[in-house]
Amino acid sequence: MAVQWYLEYDDGRKYGPVGMQEAQQYALEDSRGYAWKEGFSGWKPIAEIRELTGNTAMFEKPSAPPSRLTAGRTNKADEIDYTIFGEDIQYVEIELDPGESAISEAGAMMYKHPKIVMDTVFGDASGSKEDTGGFMDKLVGAGKRLITGESLFTTVFTHTGSGKATVAFGAPYPGRIIPVDLSEVGGTLICQKDCFLCAAKGVSVGLFLQKKILTGLFGGEGFIMQKLEGDGMTFIHAGGMLKEIELQAGEELHLDTGCLVAMQPHVHFDIEQAGGIKTGLFGGEGFFFAKLKGPGKVWIQSLPFSRLAGRMLAAAPQGGGVDKGEGSALGSLGDLVMGDRFNF
Repeated sequence: MAVQWYLEYDDGRKYGPVGMQEAQQYALEDSRGYAWKEGFSGWKPIAEIRELTGNTAMFEKPSAPPSRLTAGRTNKADEIDYTIFGEDIQYVEIELDPGESAISEAGAMMYKHPKIVMDTVFGDASGSKEDTGGFMDKLVGAGKRLITGESLFTTVFTHTGSGKATVAFGAPYPGRIIPVDLSEVGGTLICQKDCFLCAAKGVSVGLFLQKKILTGLFGGEGFIMQKLEGDGMTFIHAGGMLKEIELQAGEELHLDTGCLVAMQPHVHFDIEQAGGIKTGLFGGEGFFFAKLKGPGKVWIQSLPFSRLAGRMLAAAPQGGGVDKGEGSALGSLGDLVMGDRFNF
């Protein structure tokens, strides 16, 4: 029987099982995806497969392909239990079994059990090539995390005792912590920079480059976003209230460019002009808004941190803000007597 191929693309397209000629046709039309056939140890980039880029035919018995959720990783993510506490300012408590580990961004820990050992590693403890390879591989992986707002190092919390033990991680500003099981969203999540909080050991924190120039310039998220990959639980943080929307195929959603938190990789992200010049200048929403097109899930925040920081900076005296003294009967005179007007 002729060899059967399976092809997948990051935008959600899947083909297979298909024969050699059909697979070569798909590869000719778009070689930016991945392919698998019986005999491969894992999914490979189409551009690196000689049979698809050339005319060589092979005959093998077909079988079901492996999951792409752990492609490039040597281990599955640890299975963890968790509880999220709080309303406006939340924290997540993760329960670990003996030998299990969690990873987090620097400075996110609130408290931990004494039997949970904290270690700092040069890598993300995901088991990927960039984590377990040579120095240059680790340096490339660390550089990607640094560009996305993370540290060169990853903090790993491992339960070395017996029974159950907990470790908690706090949100950096008011908002919501979003738990996402990567195995339920296709193994990959694209999110805004610096929103990663913590995850089960085995989840990879990487880099996603926005290829469209206009979208990178005016899309609110820039050219660089975070890419979380694996098959375990990960936790990201959003400002204000959160809304999760599942877009159907072809369904569109327009939103403020700063309100996008995360999306599945096959959701199409673009920008669109927000009305005319008058609307852009005086409408308060800028000249562009983000345009998302399904299928796939998206997560939206009501209070981007940049908007919160801008309001705080505008109200601060050092930033030219004015304290109107609404809470004092003496107003500015009371502030002057108490010395507040001299705190520059």
